[in-house]
Amino acid sequence: MTRILVVEDDPNLGQILSEYLQLKGFVTTLCTDGEKGFEKFKTEKYDFCILDVMMPKKDGFTLAKEIREIDKTIPVIFLTAKSMKEDTIEGLKIGADDYLTKPFSMEELILRVQAILRRSGAKSDQSNTINRFELGGLTFHYDRSLLERPSGDVKLTSRENELLKMLCDHMNQTMERNAALNAIWKDDSYFNARSMDVYIAKLRKYLKEEEQVHILTVHGQGFKLVKVE
Repeated sequence: MTRILVVEDDPNLGQILSEYLQLKGFVTTLCTDGEKGFEKFKTEKYDFCILDVMMPKKDGFTLAKEIREIDKTIPVIFLTAKSMKEDTIEGLKIGADDYLTKPFSMEELILRVQAILRRSGAKSDQSNTINRFELGGLTFHYDRSLLERPSGDVKLTSRENELLKMLCDHMNQTMERNAALNAIWKDDSYFNARSMDVYIAKLRKYLKEEEQVHILTVHGQGFKLVKVE
């Protein structure tokens, strides 16, 4: 089980974050200021940190620096109400793995956490334990970027692989377009949105011979991988 330290001074947002992460299979600890967060980090073991930037007593940047003195590799995502370039640069200097500006969707946060955990090699109950997906008569091997088909195997590109994995993780549920764009392309611009449409079309072509599996377009929201039993 991945243990996440959440440090957020807004009690309502902090509670929502903590409860949503728990629903997704993570173990969370919530602290409402930087000093309490650092005390928790010193006494307990964590695999991931989600830190608000603007906090009383100790801000998120200072907290991250102190945490990194103890554990140089632990992933960190910063949350901020600002979109100032200076804050982004400061976060990157500290070694932030990602940066989310409020308001953001819970789904986008989860996708970014999962992507960072995959890259860092950390164990994630949600995304890192399942690398093989049975899609009717097809088999998707995420760790090998391979889709096995009766008519011939397909070696997937990195973005095809990440996109199909995200769809599989949300089997029979809507995968939000913007969340996927930000997680895979790191930007939800119009150009990248059109690029994702091309990749979705490619995946549909790869899956076409399996009648039980379809990628549906959910207008105004995103896409849904549906497996008919």
